[in-house]
This record gives sequence, C-alpha cells and structure tokens, in this order.
Amino acid sequence: MTDLSERELMTRAAWLYYVGGLNQEATSARLGLTRARVNRLLAQARESGLVTITINDRDLGLLPLEEALKAAFGLEMCTVTPALGLPDGPEQDAAARRAVGLAAAQTLRQELAQRADLVVGTGWGRTLAQMARQLSSVTAPDARFVSLMGSLTANAAVNPFEVVQSLAQATGGEGYFLPVPFIADSAADRAVLMAQRAMARPLDLARHADLVLISLGDLTDASLLRQREMITAAELAELRTAGAVGDTNGHYFDASGHLVDHPLLSRTIAVGFEDLARARTLLLSAGEAKVPATMALLRSGIAKGLVIDGDAALTMQRRLSG
Repeated sequence: MTDLSERELMTRAAWLYYVGGLNQEATSARLGLTRARVNRLLAQARESGLVTITINDRDLGLLPLEEALKAAFGLEMCTVTPALGLPDGPEQDAAARRAVGLAAAQTLRQELAQRADLVVGTGWGRTLAQMARQLSSVTAPDARFVSLMGSLTANAAVNPFEVVQSLAQATGGEGYFLPVPFIADSAADRAVLMAQRAMARPLDLARHADLVLISLGDLTDASLLRQREMITAAELAELRTAGAVGDTNGHYFDASGHLVDHPLLSRTIAVGFEDLARARTLLLSAGEAKVPATMALLRSGIAKGLVIDGDAALTMQRRLSG
C-alpha cells in the first residue's frame, strides 16, 4: 500500500474508517500503516473537504444565544456553532473556521435545495474557502456563483476566483469572476478596468445576487490583507488611525459600522457597500479576535444573517450585556 499516492492513501483510509466502520487500529492494519499515520490521513481528509460531516445541532441548546444575537442586531437569521473552549491561538482560529465553514455550507446547501437556480455572490478569505471545501451532496447545475471583488495576484484557496470555482465544481453550477485585480495601481487604472466589456456580465450578477456570502478582516498585521501584501504597513496604520476596525471586500469600517474614507477605496474593485446593504447578505465570522470587527459590521446593518462560532458568540454576548 505504501506505493500509493498520498491522496489515494487518504481516500482509502477515509473510506475504511467512515464508510467501512473500521476503527483506526483496524484501518492501519488493513493499509499496513501506523495508527499515527492513519490519524494524520483522516485529519487531512476532513481538512481538505474529502470527508464532510453534517451535524443537526438544533438540540445543542444554542437557540437562546442565536435569538439574543438576532434581536441585538436586527438579523433575519443566526447560526451559532457549539463552543469548543480551546485556548487562544492558531488552533482555536483554525477550529473556528472549520466550524463556521461547515455551518455555512449547510446553510448554502439548504438554500440551493429550495432554489436550484440561485445566484450566489461570494467574497474571499479562509472561512469562505473552508465553506467551499465542506459543500458536498449538492447538485445544482442552474446555480451561478460570482465573486464580489477582483482577484488576488497569486493562486490560493482564499482567492475569490478559487472560492467561486470550488463552489461551482461542488454543485455542477457556473462560476463567474471579475477578471481584474482586487486593487488597481491607481484610480485612473481602476476606471479603465471597470469599463472593460468583460466586466459587465459578472459585475451585474454580483450586484444583483440572490444571496451574498462575506467574511471580514480585523485589520491587524496578522490579517490576510497584510499577509498577502495587498496593503502596506503604512496604509494599515493610516486606516487604523482613521478609526477603521475591520474590512470586508475592501470596504473599511469603524466601530459604529460606518465606512472610513481612504485613498485605497478609489483603487479597489469590488461590489459597493450599498450593494451589500441591499442584498440578502450573510456574514461568516470565525474566531474571537474577529469579535470587535464583527460587532461593528453588524451595526452597519448590511448583514441580514450571521454564522459564527460558539466561543466568539459567547464573547459577543458578554460584551453586549456588559
């Protein structure tokens, strides 16, 4: 078995464990691998989206917390995943993204079941990429997925183009993207790019999507905007000095949810804040570090729904009551 590729080993381990009902010891014996190796393969299968898990969490006692957040921010819907109580750090953040990605995939699956020709606009980021990995058991060839913003300059799972393509592939639907960079070199360059004929169809779809899925950043040095070097350290400092606490799709907002003016806005290519406000927009928020930015964006009123991990939701509830 050891001459098989890593992907083949992962698939066989997942099938034996999840479908065949073998425990890890029996799976390792069948494959001729150590239990530690099998454990890693199973973890990779879940992380990659090869294996997806669906849990009906209506009986977990989360309804009061969801209703409290709905009332506090005037939301139409709210889904809170079970709190895990992990210590702060990368492990907690990764677990939160997986939980929110899974819950968001379940919501999207339900939406597509109700309307197979749904037009879905998507942003970018690790949480949305996780949602795309978790979407399975859906056939919706009439669905259309469109990015709400220009693309990054390098391929990555968090790229809006990659998120759209993953969703289209998972459902058999069509994927559309804005064939331009996320941030143009100048305002004049942005005007030229926005006027391209290739922009008309996807931009119109994005502005009139039936459902919009967004995540947000917290404007720290650890944010994807900085990690991907899409904004400079100086621009980040300027935004924070101007009062910005977070961003979504290139829109920077303060603690009250109001847009913060900055020269970057004249170079950014994305569906406008006003379009997000008109749409049925669902915010995906993962990790306690995102709580201040999440509360700020919810105050703006653009989000009609929220999917959030339980630890962050509890932190938000404490802040609201304190």
